[in-house]
Amino acid sequence: MNKVYLIGNLTRDPELSETTSGIAFCRFSIAVNRTFANADGNREADFFNITVWRNQAENCSKFLKKGSKVAVVGSLQNHSYEDKDGIKRTLTDIVASEIEFLSTGNRAEDIEPVKKGSPTLTEVDDDNDLPF
Repeated sequence: MNKVYLIGNLTRDPELSETTSGIAFCRFSIAVNRTFANADGNREADFFNITVWRNQAENCSKFLKKGSKVAVVGSLQNHSYEDKDGIKRTLTDIVASEIEFLSTGNRAEDIEPVKKGSPTLTEVDDDNDLPF
């Protein structure tokens, strides 16, 4: 079984692209805090590259930005290549099957204000003709 669950914050704005056949994909990375502190008492983070496909890719590009909190469900995928010096490198990406937007960022204008005051109530005619 190859399944990953992560919650983290985007470290950069998402980048939307298309394959040569026109299929949309989006790439971004997230920082995920570790649950424990190191010897200095600081909590460290791990960084993961995420790839999202098709409609989810377009939505991520439209609604996410650096700092947005997301939940990601996906699978690990390895890619090998040779760098310019001929050294074989391997990258591990998370290919997302589900993305849940937990926030859209930390800018004040992104937060819809709560309306104060009492809700407006409408009087109901009590005619005692209820069927129960």
